[in-house]
Amino acid sequence: MPTTPSDSGRGSPHHQPMIRASSLSLLERIGKKIPDPVIIFLGLYVLCLLASVSLAGRQFSTPSITGSDTIHSIRNMLELDNIRWIFDHALLQNWLTFGHGILGVILIVMMGVGIAEKSGLLTALIKKSGLHISEKWLPLLLVFFGIMSSIATDAGYLVLIPLAGLLYAGLGKNPIIGMAAAFAGVSAGFSANLIPATPIDVIIGANARIFAQAQNVPFARHDGQPLTPATMHYYFILVSTGVLSVAGAIVTARFVAPKLKDTPWSLPDDLKIDNFNLSDGEERGLKASFFGLVGALAFIAWLALYPLAPYTDASGNRIVPYLDNVILLITLVFTITGIVFGTASGKFHSVANVVQAMVKQMDAMGYILVLTFFCYNFLSLLSYSGMGTWITWLGASLLNSLGLQSFPVLLIIGFIITTAFINIFVGGLTSKWMLLGPIFVPMLYQVNNQMTPDIVAAAFRVADSSTNIITPMMTYAGVILAFIRKYSPEFSMGDLIGLMLPYSICFLTIWTLLLILFFELGIPLGF
Repeated sequence: MPTTPSDSGRGSPHHQPMIRASSLSLLERIGKKIPDPVIIFLGLYVLCLLASVSLAGRQFSTPSITGSDTIHSIRNMLELDNIRWIFDHALLQNWLTFGHGILGVILIVMMGVGIAEKSGLLTALIKKSGLHISEKWLPLLLVFFGIMSSIATDAGYLVLIPLAGLLYAGLGKNPIIGMAAAFAGVSAGFSANLIPATPIDVIIGANARIFAQAQNVPFARHDGQPLTPATMHYYFILVSTGVLSVAGAIVTARFVAPKLKDTPWSLPDDLKIDNFNLSDGEERGLKASFFGLVGALAFIAWLALYPLAPYTDASGNRIVPYLDNVILLITLVFTITGIVFGTASGKFHSVANVVQAMVKQMDAMGYILVLTFFCYNFLSLLSYSGMGTWITWLGASLLNSLGLQSFPVLLIIGFIITTAFINIFVGGLTSKWMLLGPIFVPMLYQVNNQMTPDIVAAAFRVADSSTNIITPMMTYAGVILAFIRKYSPEFSMGDLIGLMLPYSICFLTIWTLLLILFFELGIPLGF
């Protein structure tokens, strides 16, 4: 294995942090003072109750889908009938069946992905791909694989990023270069992918439909065609995957690699390149999973052509069952290929092992259950009381008074900047979308009806992903720093943020321009 430069080893005593410690400390202090999202929703619930009392009976009008005005009135939620409504609907209607059972859809998707992840399939794919990358295409493919690994977040952070470091170390280059490229793909490109109906698509799309329908906003794209929640962004994220991969490779080559070229680093004794070689079981599993994938796709094709084929109902409506069930079909692919891999590799010895894989994935969903209980109850209260519509009306009135109804592109950019800034202090895609979506999806549509739910949701995805890599509040920030410190012990969180800043700025700028291009040319974001 090529050795490091002669001055490698411990970091230079003149090493200067890329981000001032005082600025980073302030950022961390602000972030730590922000309560957990569950506590935020509890506080918002109480605030909504009290506000409904003081604003009870207030009337206002908003435009309806037909163009006429709809009169709304705010309910006093502490009146006896409304208190009964809160308790009668808290468990079932406001939580478990909220949004036509969206919680169940999310859990189903996670079970399928869980089987593929716990079987070792996704980790093996990352190893197999990473160890066969040529040096010329290394930055491009590391960013690309990072983006694709967002299907199973842990595999990207815990396998691909350290593997990227070893790959660069094996070439005699600073391993932090490869880790930065992989980190940019895994985290900053989090919402892009080549695979439709990922868990991210389901969470954002299904909730966007709820936010729109709660205030009579049509869940349709700009040409009036109805949206499918899980695939409404597929064309956009498909193109985004290629664009961000190239952009990330350019940033790595032009900015990151030159900056780190002569930076000292050392290879710890306990790290060896064969740590990430595939075992014999994993090799067998990958060969078998290829046939499992072919079989799964053939089964889905049969379903789409026969039992789930399009048809016209008695009312003359065109029904496309395979699109309506695309979430289950994608989950089926993950399940079949995961089971085949696990069985062939020796990870799964019985059906009980498959069940255990699903159970382990559900263990990780415990926080989601708690979060959605308080979130969905709050959203239901917001809708039933009329407070949500009133807040939307206030915001739309303000934006209209500023004359922004004639500049939809400025609305898109403004929402992206707002979300990107909030993301620096508040982590968690789901919780932020639950906070911002119910307000901005109907509000921006009322300001300009070109701001359809898919456009607003896509703007959120762009902003939420791009700034993940420059905040110490991101869940895996400490983990990434620990990986890097194995090669450079004095590397700081400020160094990490400074290193990733060019990726963040590039991704945010290019991704925003790409969304505006889709919007201006009237290109559908998905199907």
